[in-house]
Amino acid sequence: MKNALLVAALLAATPTFAAPDPTEPAFRALYKQLVETNTALSAGSCTRAAQQIAGHLHRAGYKLSELTIFSIPEKPEEGGVVAILPGADPSLKPILLLAHIDVVEAKREDWTRDPFAFIEENGFFFGRGVADDKAQAAIFSDTMIRLKSEPQLKRTVKLALTCGEETSGAFNGAQWLAENRRELIDAEFAMNEGGGGRVRPDGTPEMLSLQVGEKHYQDYVIETTNPGGHSSMPRPDNAIYSLASAIKAVEAKTFPVALNDTTKAFFLNASRSFPAPIREPMAAIAANPQDANAEGILSRDPILNAMLRTTCVATQITAGHAQNALPQRARANINCRIIPGETVESTRAALVAAINDPKISVTANENRNVVAKQPPLTDRILKPAQALAAKHFPGVPLLPTMSTGATDGPFLAAVGIPVYGVPGIFYESDGGGVHGLNERIRVKSVMDGRAYLHDLLKAYASE
Repeated sequence: MKNALLVAALLAATPTFAAPDPTEPAFRALYKQLVETNTALSAGSCTRAAQQIAGHLHRAGYKLSELTIFSIPEKPEEGGVVAILPGADPSLKPILLLAHIDVVEAKREDWTRDPFAFIEENGFFFGRGVADDKAQAAIFSDTMIRLKSEPQLKRTVKLALTCGEETSGAFNGAQWLAENRRELIDAEFAMNEGGGGRVRPDGTPEMLSLQVGEKHYQDYVIETTNPGGHSSMPRPDNAIYSLASAIKAVEAKTFPVALNDTTKAFFLNASRSFPAPIREPMAAIAANPQDANAEGILSRDPILNAMLRTTCVATQITAGHAQNALPQRARANINCRIIPGETVESTRAALVAAINDPKISVTANENRNVVAKQPPLTDRILKPAQALAAKHFPGVPLLPTMSTGATDGPFLAAVGIPVYGVPGIFYESDGGGVHGLNERIRVKSVMDGRAYLHDLLKAYASE
């Protein structure tokens, strides 16, 4: 009896461990292949990446009739893929998974590691696109593969991986599908990037976000010209100097705080869970957007500052035509992210007023996006996300937010498909090198997000 009691006590004291996920190695291999396939506009191929994903899906059991690889003759390397997993009830509208597979340019000489090598180091994945947006693209593709061998869902699920999100003027696959192949992506709503989560520098989860609406992306060109001349005889009205002054004026321009229902709700709810140094300012700005003290404190955080107001920043400069000649032309691109409710023209007028130089022209480029539409925030969307967040990330608040970046969501919203940036993947508070050097994301964030998003999709598609 004593021996039996001792054995029982030892068994009770022995810790239990979750069994390894047998599907994780295949996911890692797919993710690695996607990151290591260069999809930057200059020298990469989204079409190649789309074909690779289609191959994974076909081997998982998808019929060729359920896979569509698309591109246009003028842009053969900027293609994408759509996959369809039929549901049990064809009378129910599908759910669409949307992710982009193109990435921002990356120069090897500037990076610590090869940007197109998938590297795991010190608990992080490194590589161009590991966060934006190939983590989500890989997770969505992997989810479609796993669902093929699971019980059939009530609703049809569609996957659209597209190119062109990161580059103005490129062939945009999401726009093309919305305007030319609507039937391929028609859905009750789409799950997209733009949400996610945020961790503190030590990796502690800070918050989850469900994107409900986004800023409007707009580029402006500021430019000045003059006759130029020989560089040995400088003249007072140098085009480069004039442009430099204009850029400094843009740098100094701070747009006023402009909150909407989503951002007011964000700051109010976040004030209940964020740490003390910014908790009070969040509550104060939600109550009074003109609170200068609260604005000053929140503006120190680049992410929170971008939620407060329209922002404009210089991103490219071109000037001069020869090393030994005075410049005849100097121009810069000013990239603005405009708060909903403000317009392209009102923002241009604000830049003109800030520069205050009649020799500087300010011209709005052709809009990259159609104007974003605010999707409805319903219990159908919010409740499953909250319930699963409580299960996967207990104690971490989930807040509706407005995305300060731009996504392909507005193209779908324009044809009547509401788009939501879903929670689940936690990103670094400093941005994690997205669009910059040494892009990174925590291994744990990817794996936790993979589990959450798989469950979230099943919850949405099982109703």
